[in-house]
Amino acid sequence: MTNAFVINGGKPLKGEITPQGAKNEALQVISAVLLTDQKVTISNIPDIKDVNKLIELLGDMGVIVEKTAADTYTFIAKDIDQDFFQSETFKSKGGGLRGSIMIVGPLLARFGKASIPKPGGDKIGRRRLDTHFLGFEKLGAQFNYNPADGFFNVDASNLKGTYILLDEASVTGTANIVMAAVLAKGITTIYNAACEPYLQQLCKMLNRMGAKISGIGSNLLTIEGVDYLGGTDHRLLPDMIEIGSFIGLAAMTGSEITIKDVKYPELGMIPDVFKRLGIKLELRGDDIYIPAQDHYEIETFIDGSIMTVADAPWPGFTPDLISIVLVVAIQAKGSVLIHQKMFESRLFFVDKLLDMGAQIILCDPHRATVIGLDKQVQLRGISMTSPDIRAGVALLIAALSAQGQSTIYNIEQIERGYQHIDDRLKALGADITRI
Repeated sequence: MTNAFVINGGKPLKGEITPQGAKNEALQVISAVLLTDQKVTISNIPDIKDVNKLIELLGDMGVIVEKTAADTYTFIAKDIDQDFFQSETFKSKGGGLRGSIMIVGPLLARFGKASIPKPGGDKIGRRRLDTHFLGFEKLGAQFNYNPADGFFNVDASNLKGTYILLDEASVTGTANIVMAAVLAKGITTIYNAACEPYLQQLCKMLNRMGAKISGIGSNLLTIEGVDYLGGTDHRLLPDMIEIGSFIGLAAMTGSEITIKDVKYPELGMIPDVFKRLGIKLELRGDDIYIPAQDHYEIETFIDGSIMTVADAPWPGFTPDLISIVLVVAIQAKGSVLIHQKMFESRLFFVDKLLDMGAQIILCDPHRATVIGLDKQVQLRGISMTSPDIRAGVALLIAALSAQGQSTIYNIEQIERGYQHIDDRLKALGADITRI
């Protein structure tokens, strides 16, 4: 029996909403607790499946995990059960969780070996793990894949710092290599490193633990290996994907919404991209206030040509918000070309929006032109299934703005990334029921 959301849309919402802690940062910094035998406290952890599964996995490995508040855990990774990594439990739990790849770097650094089952997760095209393994190999790890049991085994008893030029600026790849390099002998230089705020947070946390990482925030990281890391306290940033989703939600439903505690300087160009769609928003303290707007108009480029929104590695626009921008553009005045460069099938939910009455031309798997309806026509509610986390929330926003009733199936995909989303939307006045 799968869960679904039933939404009666077309009503404006009102109120305040606080974003959860950043999911993508959580998966990295929680894995980093494996680098020390000392106590690490992490707060603002979102209560979502992907993160809870990783925390449970650490407990299975022998990490002493204690929940001290709704969003706060302490971790002590003193005794790690090395045999656990060859077990069936690890294979089933690790295989069902994309984030489990993130434990490999810290395990290699501290124990000189690791194994990982082939990961599962989203349907958004190939997510290559080559970047991670090529990085480990450059640091001196020996790596073999056993097709019989589906495990990657890595031996890293002798990691040495080196120069690494990443073949792609992968966030998880960079994080994993950084965690492997902090305890390696000598100096590691990572060029074309990802520089997302999540990664900056990880590097700052590692430095507080005693690592020597410089170049944080740039695409050239220099890591001087140390012998030992200690404990620390760390607080996650608010989730910028949620913040972007809520900006889009406010505009599309014509709602007055205040998004609390957004850590504005860490949002990069996200607010600007929504402003380009014509959405008014103002910063009040560290909150974003969005007034109720019954109309928003997409800017054109200076020469009058059609606006393009494309994703790019940070500080470019994050691919995780492309689905949201596409949906929000449906009710704008004007047209926009959405260009999703990173994943092959992120736009495959467009057919559902067409069924709801959107005017979208899907050019190819990576590009879609949205012709805004300018709120002259309301979308109509339909039944649909969520293909991945971000499309799921985009469809949720579309449903909340639509006339009539929508049902969204496969909401497990949404809940992998957004905590208690139905309750939080209800608090704003949304008519949403879980069945």
